[in-house]
Amino acid sequence: VWSLGYIMSAHRPALYSLCLCVFPPGGQHGHVQPFSDEDASIETLSHCSSFSDTASVADEGGEASEDAAQEDFQYKLKGFIDSTVDKSAKTRQGALDGLKTAMATRILYEFISERRMTITDSIERCLKKGKGEEQRAAASLACLLCIQLGSGIESEEVFKTLKPIFKNILADGSANIQARQAVATSLGLCTLVAEDDILDVHATMECFENLFTRSYARADGTCPLINPQTSQLHTNALLSWALLLTICTANQLKDILRKHLPKLPRLLESEDVNMRIAAGETIALLFELARDMDAEFEFHDWDELCDKLNALATDCNKHRAKTDKRKQRSVFRDVLKAVEEGDFQSETIRFGTERMTIDSWVRKRTYDAFREFVGSGMNYHLQGNEFIRDVFELGPPMLVDSATMKAMKISRFERHLHNSAAFKARTKARSKFRDKRVDVGEF
Repeated sequence: VWSLGYIMSAHRPALYSLCLCVFPPGGQHGHVQPFSDEDASIETLSHCSSFSDTASVADEGGEASEDAAQEDFQYKLKGFIDSTVDKSAKTRQGALDGLKTAMATRILYEFISERRMTITDSIERCLKKGKGEEQRAAASLACLLCIQLGSGIESEEVFKTLKPIFKNILADGSANIQARQAVATSLGLCTLVAEDDILDVHATMECFENLFTRSYARADGTCPLINPQTSQLHTNALLSWALLLTICTANQLKDILRKHLPKLPRLLESEDVNMRIAAGETIALLFELARDMDAEFEFHDWDELCDKLNALATDCNKHRAKTDKRKQRSVFRDVLKAVEEGDFQSETIRFGTERMTIDSWVRKRTYDAFREFVGSGMNYHLQGNEFIRDVFELGPPMLVDSATMKAMKISRFERHLHNSAAFKARTKARSKFRDKRVDVGEF
């Protein structure tokens, strides 16, 4: 009331003009004009606007509380879950992508645990009735769901529901190829997280073997004709198979070494650079596992294998793209060291106040598998996801208060100096390395 009286007293001429415009003198109401911004005084509107802005700031009381933000976020998630059963394929696709992003970047165990069967039913429906991209998104969401729930009875229930559907899609040659590619990757990691029977793990590995062995070079050295999409399917199957090698028993590993190690080098002759790299890393992983069981492990075709690996580590064939050759040479130098010397180029991962060292092929394959799904959220999961911390033997999550975090941060200038020094050192090291490995005939 006070604000209205103030406006009327301060801007009486403007309001009088406005009334004349809306209600003409002489009691003529025949042609009444609706209220619009053009009819009002600009000065009057500015006062009203400033008053409403002040009131809104006072009502908000600064930033929204953490609880309110959390409620809003959960409300959105509930909306995504409801939309996964929408009639529109586009809406379902958007809902699946929204849930994937949320699970990849946040720890949502309590919220998801209460709704796991509802989400599982939605995933099952999308896998069965969806097409292409929708099936692909549903397969990825299934894997993220298992990662959130961790290893236990909850994820086991989810996986028991979805595993038969995964295997049917994987074995169905008429199914969408992108869906099969996604299922090949998701089935591997879901098995690692949620499978409770080692015999079932071995059965799943056989499903993968039925796929990637079709890319083996023939006995006469010729490679089978496989299109790029199918080759990617075989590559995903091989990587999932290699992931499950990390949890096999010693007896299973002995059988696999006897059956597959002599044949895996045939994949090194594939036309697909991703398949060659996956095969090389899998061979390095098998050698590492074999030497962990027996330090004196010997491979009877060792010399021939080293010659192949060395050729790929120094490949300069002109018919291959330079980017493919560069990536291939980098990987196979490490693979060759692993086979010849049992060496591994370690890498340090920093997250928050902690560090983790990737110091083996087993650890690398596991880390790469999780990172493929959570992407940029990997560091967040390493900090707060108890299951992933248990996999990498990091112990329970660390609790660090904001004051400690602020004290540990370095200034922008110090960070700039550190980055500059690292850049100079890296440039010098690369320059020396390039001088030693000039590619003859490549211009």
